[in-house]
Amino acid sequence: MYELFIGTFVTFFVVIDPVGIAPIFAVLTEGSSPTYKRRMVIKATCIGGLILLFFAYLGSNLMTTLGISMPAFRTAGGILLFMIALEMIFEKRAERREKNTEGLAHDHGKEGITEYYPDEEYEDISVFPFAIPFIAGPGSITTSILLMNQNTASFENQGIILGALLAVLLATFIMLSMASKIMSIMGKTIANVITRILGVILAAMAIQFVFDGIKMSFFGA
Repeated sequence: MYELFIGTFVTFFVVIDPVGIAPIFAVLTEGSSPTYKRRMVIKATCIGGLILLFFAYLGSNLMTTLGISMPAFRTAGGILLFMIALEMIFEKRAERREKNTEGLAHDHGKEGITEYYPDEEYEDISVFPFAIPFIAGPGSITTSILLMNQNTASFENQGIILGALLAVLLATFIMLSMASKIMSIMGKTIANVITRILGVILAAMAIQFVFDGIKMSFFGA
């Protein structure tokens, strides 16, 4: 049980990557009031969490309705997670996020200015981009479906998986709430090192998903 919890926690933590999205939140909410930041964090984590719970419980049935077998979905999910891992290792995710951040910041009229702005000048960023796709993105949705499907015979194991998911959401909530402080303490270099290490771990997990999917397709469960 302990190993399942730790493995699931690490997987969700790597895919959601709160270390990577915290700096983005800090930039997009720069100059806003603590009330606005708190509201955005609460809405983002709640909406993202509900989406992941929905797919954790109903994702497998949805795949069956669409005529997609779990071995095929597991293999495709592994490939998708591997692509995410490569982006993390080579900083492609960070570059894309920085471009999106610059665009959103420009839309907000800030462009790096640190003085105070009324909250009315800030858009609601809780649903997009934080709930979707940063928290409940293709990688985390795929992971929730795969992990729950692997443990359909054990309600206890499914409870452990959901507990690990909730723990990651709590960690994400805390890191987003403390985004500005974390950035000043950790620095960009340390954040990049952590991201690369997590990317290697995710790559290994993704390859295992692919191997399991191929094995199930040709040799059964």
